[in-house]
Amino acid sequence: MPLAIVVLSCGLCLLAAYIFYGSFLSRVFRLNPEARTPAVELQDNVDYVPIHSRFLMGQHFSAIAAAGPIVGPILAGLMFGWAPALLWIILGCVFIGGVHDMGALVASIRHKARSIADVVLEHMTRRSYILFLIFVWIALVYVIVSFTDIVAGSFVGTQVLENGVAVSGGGIATSSLLYLLLAVIMGLVLRYAKLSLGSATAIFLPIIAIVIWGGQRAPINLPEILGVTDAQGHKIWDVIILGYCFAASLVPMWMLLQPRGHLGGYFLFFALVAGILGVLFGGKTVQYPAFTGWAWTSAGGASSPLFPVLFVTIACGACSGFHALVASGTTSKQLSNEADSKPVGYGMMLLEGMVAVVSLCCVMMLPREAALGFMKKPNYLYAQGMGSFLQVARIPISFGISFGLLAFTTFVYDTLDVSARLGRYVVQELTGWRGKAGRCVATAVTAGVPLFLVMQEAKDAAGNPVPAWSIFWPLFGASNQLLAALTLIGVTVWLHRTRRAKWVWLVTGLPTLFMYAMSTWALLRFIRDGFFDSKWNFKGFRFDPVAWIAVVLVGLALLLLIEAVNVVRRTRAPAS
Repeated sequence: MPLAIVVLSCGLCLLAAYIFYGSFLSRVFRLNPEARTPAVELQDNVDYVPIHSRFLMGQHFSAIAAAGPIVGPILAGLMFGWAPALLWIILGCVFIGGVHDMGALVASIRHKARSIADVVLEHMTRRSYILFLIFVWIALVYVIVSFTDIVAGSFVGTQVLENGVAVSGGGIATSSLLYLLLAVIMGLVLRYAKLSLGSATAIFLPIIAIVIWGGQRAPINLPEILGVTDAQGHKIWDVIILGYCFAASLVPMWMLLQPRGHLGGYFLFFALVAGILGVLFGGKTVQYPAFTGWAWTSAGGASSPLFPVLFVTIACGACSGFHALVASGTTSKQLSNEADSKPVGYGMMLLEGMVAVVSLCCVMMLPREAALGFMKKPNYLYAQGMGSFLQVARIPISFGISFGLLAFTTFVYDTLDVSARLGRYVVQELTGWRGKAGRCVATAVTAGVPLFLVMQEAKDAAGNPVPAWSIFWPLFGASNQLLAALTLIGVTVWLHRTRRAKWVWLVTGLPTLFMYAMSTWALLRFIRDGFFDSKWNFKGFRFDPVAWIAVVLVGLALLLLIEAVNVVRRTRAPAS
């Protein structure tokens, strides 16, 4: 079957969902184009800054579309086949992820653009608010751990791909650092040279192509420079990237986050369009099996059943709790019209679904044995797919692969920036420590815990060394999906208290139950695997960060669910 049929079918499904279900959600949430949004009413040109939807869509998309819609679909496709992965991507982003994102955005703007945690505080209890913040911070830590380590791994060594093209990790590191430098220069030019945003975009976007081309010609090979092994070089890059997280959380937004997000939005839109065009006109066919079985057995002997593993492996691209933090943390403070909640909140989630589909196509176009060779380096499989797709436009495959790897890294930087800053906000809120010292300490804690975790020697079930991200990715996925469930609980309680309509339980209630069940199920498996062997013999309370954090997350989620049930039972809201 041609890949073009897959992409066209998925694109039409998502377009129909945007037109019909998106319009239904607009009526459900009572979007009012005439209402004054918090960005307009509270405009201060610092935090509350109304901008046009066409700019906000790019910024929001670049913030939510991290490595998740690339790594998750590739891993799940390799494990279970492309058919179950594709079904979850489409159904998930239409009926769960899109509802979650739009619901969090609308809930925020109806509460003066406060965070989803503040919505929980207003409609539930102070205890719920504290529990929610703690859960959010832990989830952010594992976002940072997973994404930091997978990028650090792409900065070392040389990967010789199936087509014989050699890609230098040091070259990707060079391109990546130059890309960040470009963003800083653009921010300074916009602020002090008073150059228009359009002019700055026209100048800096083409330079990215030079950065991609030049990276492979001037690689920063840390292992060679420092005389260490690739594994040690990997750890050094972990430290450097976490140092970047520390700095990005503290510097003014105009200096780094805003210009980098703006450039990244265009860059990532281009990556998506290039991938779609390459699939449509590249003549590629599906070679990977549609279904490989109900369980996946890793090289270390660990077994992963499709239920619930599929639904926590593919997080971003189908549903992601992290999106709620972005929607209610920064996007809601820039939304100039309530009606824009549909294209920004719902539409960008569907667009991320297309990123996941294109990523899955990179698996589908390969024979099984060839594809499985990328199990530990899904970013390289994505890059090889992008290089192959870009050949349709007569772009050399070596450039296309470097483009794909930089696109992947750009996705990650967007998320690391936001995660570090949000983590700092949460610590400051929990401790009440404000000022410069409070910002520095809160950021150090948020970056320090991931540093401790990535420095640990990671091993699989058979005791073989593996990248740290591969150990923590399932925990990131489960905590992220449980965060989505908890966000949906908050949105459902808000809607129930203010509308008291039966549709609430269908539109947001059922997605809440599904996400809560799948993510909790996955976390309970981590607890079992950490403390019991295959015959349920207790192994003792040994140090296993995945198992212990799973215990904490399940406990927090259970307490929040009890709080929500008690609030709903006490509610005496007027009928809608």
